[in-house]
Amino acid sequence: MEITFSKLSGAGNDFIVIDNRSLSIHLATLQIRDLCTRRTGIGADGLILIEPSAHYDFSMKYYNSDGLLGSMCGNGGRCAAYFAHTIGVTFTSDSSCSFEANGNRYDAVVTGPETVQLRMLAPESFRTGIELEGLTCHSVNTGSPHIIIYTSDLENASVTGTGRTIRHRTDEFPGGTNVNFIEITSPDSLSIRTFERGVEDETLACGTGAVAAALMSRKLGKVESCNIRVTVKSGDILGVRFDEAMQEVYLTGPAKIVYRGTVTIA
Repeated sequence: MEITFSKLSGAGNDFIVIDNRSLSIHLATLQIRDLCTRRTGIGADGLILIEPSAHYDFSMKYYNSDGLLGSMCGNGGRCAAYFAHTIGVTFTSDSSCSFEANGNRYDAVVTGPETVQLRMLAPESFRTGIELEGLTCHSVNTGSPHIIIYTSDLENASVTGTGRTIRHRTDEFPGGTNVNFIEITSPDSLSIRTFERGVEDETLACGTGAVAAALMSRKLGKVESCNIRVTVKSGDILGVRFDEAMQEVYLTGPAKIVYRGTVTIA
């Protein structure tokens, strides 16, 4: 089977995105894992299928690079909206669309060349002051579960060491969790590094992690603004904007098509 795909980057979070509006493409877990494996496959943090929706402009089906269905991916959602725009999916308006992912509605706007704003779900399950591995941690679910750890030395944070260990603390988080190390850089900005569940490594960006970091930092009084600039590992900047009640939350940043190609799957 020969499949046409596009490789997209959302601030360094990279995805294999496939137009499956015909519903003719069915990929097994191992096939997805092989496609996402770097050096021997296309290489990506995840794979996205764009499929029809009975209620919205399209449906986004997201798989982590381990080949399993994933929870919400913020940068993946922005890339899905941008890709759908480029392939001619009928949008609600010229640049705005609504789509479904994991049974939830998301709204996105292509705000400029290779830039997409995505309305996220309202956060759930704030927890503060959790002691894990000798660190004070905080948690929140922004469509995916996230741990927040503050540091004054982000460059030397143990992302793949301590981060990996906490990711697997199923005594606290039965399904595992993503782990974010945060350094506050100004009253309206922070930098972040993330160990991402399902990828099982540090990624260059994580959209739901950026949102979690911004919301938690505001909740704890570590930032003063409701419009936060989040610098991710790639060096790109994601914007997280929210109201005081944290019920309307928006993630904005780059979404770029890196290349298009075809791949043959046995």
